Amino acid sequence: MEEVITALRSSGHGRESAVLGTTEGRKKVTDSYLPQHGDSGYRTTEYDLELDYRPHTGRLAGRATISGVAERALSEVALDLGQFKLSKVLVNGARPARYTHRADKLRIRPARPLRAGAPFTVEVRYTGVPHPVRTHDWGDLGWEQLEEGALVASQPSGARSWFPCNDRPDDKAAYRIAVTAPSPYTVVANGALTSRTISASTTTWVYEQPAPMATYLATVQIGPYELVDVAHAGTVPQPAAVPHNLLGRFERDFARQPQMMRVFQDLFGPYPFDDYAVVVVDEELDVPVEAQGLSIFGANHVDGRRGSERLIAHELAHAWFGNSLTVADWRHIWLNEGFAKYAEWLWSEMSGGPSATAMATRSRARLALLRQDIRIADPGLRRLFDDRVYERGALTLHALRTEIGHAAFVTLLREWTATHRHGVVTTEEFIAMARRHSPRPLDKLFQVWLYEPKLPPLPRPR
Repeated sequence: MEEVITALRSSGHGRESAVLGTTEGRKKVTDSYLPQHGDSGYRTTEYDLELDYRPHTGRLAGRATISGVAERALSEVALDLGQFKLSKVLVNGARPARYTHRADKLRIRPARPLRAGAPFTVEVRYTGVPHPVRTHDWGDLGWEQLEEGALVASQPSGARSWFPCNDRPDDKAAYRIAVTAPSPYTVVANGALTSRTISASTTTWVYEQPAPMATYLATVQIGPYELVDVAHAGTVPQPAAVPHNLLGRFERDFARQPQMMRVFQDLFGPYPFDDYAVVVVDEELDVPVEAQGLSIFGANHVDGRRGSERLIAHELAHAWFGNSLTVADWRHIWLNEGFAKYAEWLWSEMSGGPSATAMATRSRARLALLRQDIRIADPGLRRLFDDRVYERGALTLHALRTEIGHAAFVTLLREWTATHRHGVVTTEEFIAMARRHSPRPLDKLFQVWLYEPKLPPLPRPR
């Protein structure tokens, strides 16, 4: 039997390390699933994006200013970027730098090598029609043109479809996103809306997200939306952008979101951002889209009967698990999706629906009918978003809650989110923290649920 990996030293946290976009004490290494993406030679501290989008032609003109710090001496800075036409590339505001741009990789050579620890800026000006990144396993990722506007869903590797970036989940940075679009359109992006400037025929919307954010969670949503408020005064602000024809159904379906927010804050700790926004696009989506402090739903998720309320819970839970706490490597994806799935079951239990135990029993019965050939703690690239990662990840948490009790489980979750707030996390770190909240050994529990393909039985309540 493979032994559970010894947990890594708990990482530093707090505002200073969060702003740096990395976790203090953790050495950045190549992502095991997407090693061709990103550059571990530097860490990004801020993205300043100025975009001009014309929905009827699909043309995007952008100026991206990326601030970073070299982790080691660098003769080259590599960015991920799709096939745009580049008009200017600058390093530290100096004269144009030499660069190559092929196979979605922009490689920039500063006039002088960057020394280890040196801060730097790169400015890239580009134009073109953004196209989503086509993948065999996950469909199209990134910027997608709609009949009226645009939608961005980048997880896990589609950010390069609309801006130059260090596209790796562990490199988190602050963002300023300014988007100019025709005035009839509403623009929603991550963070707080800090200004809206109207000219003759266009409006420029400026959003700022100071909390460190992974590239795959950055988003822009453009469409003919109406802006409404979901929450009442005194709660976390919860704005929404919704097509006029869906407002009636939306108001019923999302009516319990403020209550959901309060329940999750009791379970998971304080909401980690200044607000939580929702966008509903007037098209069908296979699944809702997760972004930092923002979730995107399709018209098919709004039926006026709360038919998709579990998905509302799932996406809200990602604010804690996925947004604030981001996986250090894609193999740890269950820390995002298993936790969000279990939040669905906790919301059901707390809101008068079936208990988490009932939901877990049904889930295990479904999984027992499927092939048992996946290791949840390391599912492999092609199975990154396999339903079994979600379901069995949630079952792992239910087994843990059953073993240590509800009170200890909630204490563990609140410590987990507080310790790693705005940082990056691994499975080994969660196991190490869980051990401290249990009077009994947990190695066997995590071994059979996370590291072995065979589906174990659910533990009986003590």
